[in-house]
Amino acid sequence: MPDLITATSAEELEQETALLVGIDDGYACTKVALDDRLISVPSSGRIGYAKVSWLPKAQQLIFEYQTGGTVYSIGEVDAESTRYDGYAASALNRAIVQHALQCADLEGKNIIAVSGMPVSAFYGKSGARRVGDIEGKRENLLVPVTPLGGASSADVVEHQVIPEALAAWYDHVVLPDGDGGASLDYLHAVAPIAVVDIGGRTIDTVVVRDRGIIHASSGSYTLGILDAIESFTDAIEERFDVSLPDRSMVAHAFETGSIPIYGRMYDVSNEVDRAKRELTERLHAHVRRQLGSGAELHQVLMVGGGALALRDHIDRWFPNQVTAKQPAFANARGMLKYLRYVCNDAESTK
Repeated sequence: MPDLITATSAEELEQETALLVGIDDGYACTKVALDDRLISVPSSGRIGYAKVSWLPKAQQLIFEYQTGGTVYSIGEVDAESTRYDGYAASALNRAIVQHALQCADLEGKNIIAVSGMPVSAFYGKSGARRVGDIEGKRENLLVPVTPLGGASSADVVEHQVIPEALAAWYDHVVLPDGDGGASLDYLHAVAPIAVVDIGGRTIDTVVVRDRGIIHASSGSYTLGILDAIESFTDAIEERFDVSLPDRSMVAHAFETGSIPIYGRMYDVSNEVDRAKRELTERLHAHVRRQLGSGAELHQVLMVGGGALALRDHIDRWFPNQVTAKQPAFANARGMLKYLRYVCNDAESTK
């Protein structure tokens, strides 16, 4: 893995070209990391105009973007599913990313970005990089996206791609010094650490030792928090004999444990808990297949939006497990640290 570079190198790169940004463009939420703020928006959008007129002083909840000749509505819409293999290199993906950059107040800025891919999408079983897939994702965010309504676009002028869970490892071991530079936490950098990244569609497991990826214990599994939300939706629709196409409303109900049906609020915390417990059992079985008991590991680092949503259900998987601070942002922070402190060229991690 590359060595750390000096603060001066990163500052010169930024001043001469563009802002450095970490972008974790997940299936459930898209997170943006800058030095002074963290932004998260739902990965929610669909093809077509919003067909909504906003009253004076109303808070706009749906925004329109055009890319590749097609208009996309992003925000609180009856969203298309992002849970398909081609999402990471799709026009819908880059429209949602543009919306996240707009929400991060990056209108009119040039961006040098790092994003990620699940481990199994980035590496083959032999450990070789999947160059074609990586390049497809890298090129996707370079395609222009135009906000409709008068705002200037945030233009991604350079884009690198790294494995998502490895980004969380960078977040864990790269320690900014407060003066624009950073050091490496040597113990955590050389000791065997497993990163368990519970995302919207996938769970990633990466074991890093002596700054090398142990592929035999690393990989991805198609299972994530969106599966629990789908199970929860089925339970609610069956209980109330209704159809719930509004994805944002269902996600809010999954988070809060209550839902409005025909204008009346209902407690659905039992359905939420059941969906979380079922998902947790399946996730735990997969992680134990990957990591065994974890006795030989220095730490098992839990990250991702699922680590936050399931925190009360996964807190005792391993005696040596720790949860990252603001775990949903661990990947985005690590991507920014990788870009600012680790690399100084346009190549992805080896």
